[in-house]
Amino acid sequence: MPTPLDNPHHSPARPFDALLCDVDGCLTPEHHKPFDAGRLLEVRRHNELAIADRDRPVVTLCTGRPVGFVESLCRLIGNDQLPICAENGVWLWDPTDNSFHRDPNITEAHIEAVHAAERWVRTELTPKGFLTQPGKTCSLSLYHPDPDTLHAAADTVRKRFERESWPFRVSATWLWINCDLEFVSKATAIDRFIERTGIPTERLCGIGDTGHDKFIRDRVAWFACPANAQDGIKQHADYISEHDETEGVLDILARLRSFEPA
Repeated sequence: MPTPLDNPHHSPARPFDALLCDVDGCLTPEHHKPFDAGRLLEVRRHNELAIADRDRPVVTLCTGRPVGFVESLCRLIGNDQLPICAENGVWLWDPTDNSFHRDPNITEAHIEAVHAAERWVRTELTPKGFLTQPGKTCSLSLYHPDPDTLHAAADTVRKRFERESWPFRVSATWLWINCDLEFVSKATAIDRFIERTGIPTERLCGIGDTGHDKFIRDRVAWFACPANAQDGIKQHADYISEHDETEGVLDILARLRSFEPA
């Protein structure tokens, strides 16, 4: 791996070379509301300046969303330099050559376990109003319009997976139950991101809003949250914005432009 000074992504004029940002609840609304297009264009302008002037970190994405969705958002915010981490670590997409990289530890047996779990969900949970997020290939995300019903089902899902020996980690966000392969996470995706880009941990920062984003916190040197973040992740933050979601992200980006290490 090249040293930071040898790395083409490195610039001594900025405190960090890359910012890994969660999507739902950070860059976009947690609920299925329209995007704040105006503020997303401000993030794009940040990236244009980051690439041209090399005085601020380039914003890329690290999320549980399916890779096609994340690729589109990445292109919207003007990141053509750095890979994105999608599907909670299953995929990296590299905008420099339009290449998709699935975690190499995922085998056909793991994919069969995903399909078996999907069949169980369709049989047992879909009639009860649960939906699965389309577009995922090696994981499951369950949704129910009533958050109380959704979160009450997490233990049922976890126990069934354990009984069937399906190798999943089950966790809940504000609106989803995520079922990810045990050895795949945002942290393992960031490890692969580091390997692919040569940007070391001390040159990375991150933004997240739920406990699942502790995986980002553990792989970056500086971590921030928007105001709407869960209390459990706020306790791990170096900075907490007074603003929610996209406005909070923009506030964090402004903070980084005048960053001074603690």
